[in-house]
Amino acid sequence: MTAATAAPTNYQLIGVAEDGKVGDLLAGLDQRQSRIRLQALIAEWLRMEQLVVLTGSGTSVSSGGKTMANLEAAVFDTIEAMSDLPLSITPILQRRRINVQHADMLGDPIGFEAWLSFVTNALVVADSSGAPFTAVSWPGSPAPTTEDLRWFVDRLRMAIFAECALSLSDTELATNAHNIAPQLAFLSKLVARDSNLGRTHLFTLNYDTLFEQALELLGIQYFDGFTGRADARFDPSVYGLDIYYPGEVAEGRVRRFDKFLHFYKLHGSIHWFEEGLEMRARHPDLRPLRAYAAMTAAEKAAALAPLAASTRSVGILPTANKFAQTLAMPYAHLFRSFQVRLGIPQTFLLVLGYGFGDDHISRIIENALMNPSLVMLVVEPNPNSPVIERVRRYKDLGKRSFVLCPTAGTFALNPFEHATFDDFARTVMPDVQWLDDFLRLRRFEKQIAASATPVADAGNADG
Repeated sequence: MTAATAAPTNYQLIGVAEDGKVGDLLAGLDQRQSRIRLQALIAEWLRMEQLVVLTGSGTSVSSGGKTMANLEAAVFDTIEAMSDLPLSITPILQRRRINVQHADMLGDPIGFEAWLSFVTNALVVADSSGAPFTAVSWPGSPAPTTEDLRWFVDRLRMAIFAECALSLSDTELATNAHNIAPQLAFLSKLVARDSNLGRTHLFTLNYDTLFEQALELLGIQYFDGFTGRADARFDPSVYGLDIYYPGEVAEGRVRRFDKFLHFYKLHGSIHWFEEGLEMRARHPDLRPLRAYAAMTAAEKAAALAPLAASTRSVGILPTANKFAQTLAMPYAHLFRSFQVRLGIPQTFLLVLGYGFGDDHISRIIENALMNPSLVMLVVEPNPNSPVIERVRRYKDLGKRSFVLCPTAGTFALNPFEHATFDDFARTVMPDVQWLDDFLRLRRFEKQIAASATPVADAGNADG
């Protein structure tokens, strides 16, 4: 195929061109040329001194996770199917559904996180003896009592926990780097940076533990703000530590361990729980919840009752509940770390699976764009997303804000297949050799296990 007839690229890279105008930096290139230019730019950005990554709910969708809008609908369906649903809660849910459904007439509703903030803060007010007011106004009658609100917040917490109790699939590890779980591909390429550069700082808004599962499967060391193994407690001082080879191993020199990063969960995690005044972390057994996503709303409602009685409290609901939670430890430190990291010179900010729906997160990013040496790349699978227009408005800040998205034609033919987290992690990011080495090792381990099983079975039969 000649260059004249080569297929056009599937991607747009929207940013400021040499003439100072916002446009597509891949325009006019074919698939091969655009891939070369795109990977060259990404490789250059990954060589910047500091790397900060922000991920949202879109990075978990292929593993069974939900976007915030879908999570909200699933949680509401489950709660409305519960047999002990207080009468006062139904109007609250119905009003929220109406506001979301008729956003075109009623104006854009607040996000799910902001809505949850009001609900949880109402419980704080109702439970506080020294509050300057004693009640809030609710839709419908009767108004919820403190007990109703406590029931509601607890069921919201449990329903969100169950929807986010995702397990990383290991079924495709024995094939190749282009069809393994995207978290594995992404993390392996992140830590392949030159160890002489600054450590990668991975921030996520997700409550699931898919990244933790992938980090441990890959053998990547990480600090997540907790110290201890059996009963870990939050200690932000660990973010100031690093991992090095001892001198006797490195021929008398101490050198940095290469497969390492810092990990931050800005909104908490399903494996966090409060114990007294401390935040603790202990990974739960997720196997009983693997069938949850496929259940009907009625089945989920029945399953949540025993879960509510046996599961520890989740660290934080997905809220912007600043005065009650995010101003306290550990959230204050995590948000401050995000802000500080974005202010460091020569920083590359990579944004994946995030739709700029969190005002407190988006404000930190927009303030950080005042950093004259920060470069931001937003990966967005929908070329019609308002995120693109939002980033376009940053053009006055110079050639430092970019959006990678599919072309309109590509999106029309194959919606949400290009510039997704999966696509970016597996095919757009430059390949690394050690991921292939890891896959070969995993295949070898499975071959050994498969060949050893019949011998063990025969031995048992003889016994």
